[in-house]
Amino acid sequence: MLPQLSKIKGIHPGLILRRELNRNNIKSNDLANDIGVHKQTISAILNQRRGINPGISIKLAKRFTINDDYFMLLQASYEVKKATISKIKKQPTITRFRKVIFWDTSIDKIDWDKNKNAVIKRVLERGNKTEIEEIILFYGKETIFKEIKIIKKSYLPSFENNIREYNLI
Repeated sequence: MLPQLSKIKGIHPGLILRRELNRNNIKSNDLANDIGVHKQTISAILNQRRGINPGISIKLAKRFTINDDYFMLLQASYEVKKATISKIKKQPTITRFRKVIFWDTSIDKIDWDKNKNAVIKRVLERGNKTEIEEIILFYGKETIFKEIKIIKKSYLPSFENNIREYNLI
């Protein structure tokens, strides 16, 4: 028996479906055949690479004798939770950076994850002690080490000096 929606809000429907298949000793291929969808579709849902659409929700509901919208509501709840989490973007303490270091952009609009290579390079080239320490605290030495390997070359000697000084090699 599938759990009440209120108890599993925010969980990917594939996890709930996998649990139900395991509890009832149902193979994913058999489920795919029973509800008339490709086995790859069921596999993608079970592995959280794909969500549930209305058609599949209705087919699953008939198969498990539940409300037609059960899996759609679960999918919607999961999507809302995912959107909420992605809105809370991780960023360093931006007050520790001088505005001049990011002169060409608004510091509060930087995507710190997507642009980590450029941020690390710029801070190691032009940053002061506080800014470099903040970047190390934010990304961690392991991530910075990986990014330094990707950075081709810096023409500023401060880049290499800071790598040595902060033991980032």
